Amino acid sequence: MKTLTQALTVFALTLTVVAGAQKPPQSPPAQADVTLAGKAITVKYSSPQMRGRKIMGELVPFGQVWRTGANSATTIVTPVDLTIGTLHVPAGTYTLFTLPVSAHEWKFIVSTKTGEWGIPYPEGSDLGRTDMKEAALAAPQEGMSITFEKTTANSTELHVKWETTDAWVKIEAK
Repeated sequence: MKTLTQALTVFALTLTVVAGAQKPPQSPPAQADVTLAGKAITVKYSSPQMRGRKIMGELVPFGQVWRTGANSATTIVTPVDLTIGTLHVPAGTYTLFTLPVSAHEWKFIVSTKTGEWGIPYPEGSDLGRTDMKEAALAAPQEGMSITFEKTTANSTELHVKWETTDAWVKIEAK
């Protein structure tokens, strides 16, 4: 009986490993890091995939706040005060949202409420909002990404890219 129990346990563990190896997460965890003013700033998010869907204007509707990723809310941790667009952001941990107003108008939202799932949007918890710039990507991007680009010692651009959209905002360390 002990041998049968051990054999079944090994079989069950093997099935679990094989099943897990064959099916990657639909929105894998991701992270973007940058160093400004000698301090590490980190954005943690989950990266949803297009999987044949229309994204901007449909899955991510215009005129509604978007959690900017999938699963748990997207967070930024900064040990240094920042200016994000026109918004002053003291050192700390925040949740990030975006508002795609239209195909060419985006808002970047910093929320003081942290630790929540990405939805529902926590009305009344905004530290503030600022405009983003938007450009078209040359080719569709399957997975949503958040990247830091054009980085200098004290400034960078935070880019949110997905489908054929690149929405970005300038960040400066203070």
